[in-house]
Amino acid sequence: MTTAVAIHGAAGRMGRQLLQAVHEHADAKVSHAFEQAGSAAIGQDISLLAGGGSQGVLVEDTLEPQTQAFDVIVDFTVPVATLGLLDTLANSQADAPKAIVIGTTGFDDAGLRALREHATRIPVVFASNYSVGVTLSLQLLKDAAMALGDDYDVEITEAHHRHKIDAPSGTALSMGEAVAEALGRDLKTDAIYGREGITGARETKTIGFSTVRAGDIIGDHTVLFAGNGERLEITHRAVDRMTFARGAIRAACWLTNQPPGLYDMRHVLGIA
Repeated sequence: MTTAVAIHGAAGRMGRQLLQAVHEHADAKVSHAFEQAGSAAIGQDISLLAGGGSQGVLVEDTLEPQTQAFDVIVDFTVPVATLGLLDTLANSQADAPKAIVIGTTGFDDAGLRALREHATRIPVVFASNYSVGVTLSLQLLKDAAMALGDDYDVEITEAHHRHKIDAPSGTALSMGEAVAEALGRDLKTDAIYGREGITGARETKTIGFSTVRAGDIIGDHTVLFAGNGERLEITHRAVDRMTFARGAIRAACWLTNQPPGLYDMRHVLGIA
């Protein structure tokens, strides 16, 4: 069965990559593409955004789940737009709930609570990173943290392009959560986001975060476990944004057969 995919934020940096990823996928097609009202892309054929020849799909500014025929929508935008989209999908009177794959980062606690609430009514895949490598690294981090324990200090460094608007990255926070869970810590109280001045000696259970924003870096993440006499580093580097787009479309095709609930890439890969 071919999955009909709608792309929200189709003219954006990731939106264009998602359009191309669907075009490459044998079991998916773009049925709709959306942009915010006033975008210069409204009315354009998606081929002008991602190539691959004219597909006869024009960029729209209105989402009507009741009448628009798509199976799943993929959204890599900003929290306020994503939450509005979730409201629209959850309140739809369509015969079957529309599924959604979310790659947006930067949600606050209230936004995360709203997302989880919506997932009780519609199928949702929500991940800070759709790379298969990153998903596997989260499991490696848990294993490493459990084996090394409190004798090793943990520092997380991430680097992204100059246009990224949230920090630390959602992926870095997911890595911190994986380590904190394995060590029985609470990231809300144990995280340190940057250091300056006379900070005093490092507290044993802190998890440090450092952020770089520069150039066109797609995404580098390193978790350092530093003990007395040795250091272990687990690093993931993305060199092509299509890595994330392909993973998201893989998740979209998987999600169409799932009941309402909140899923992540571990479920998609069958390792949850």
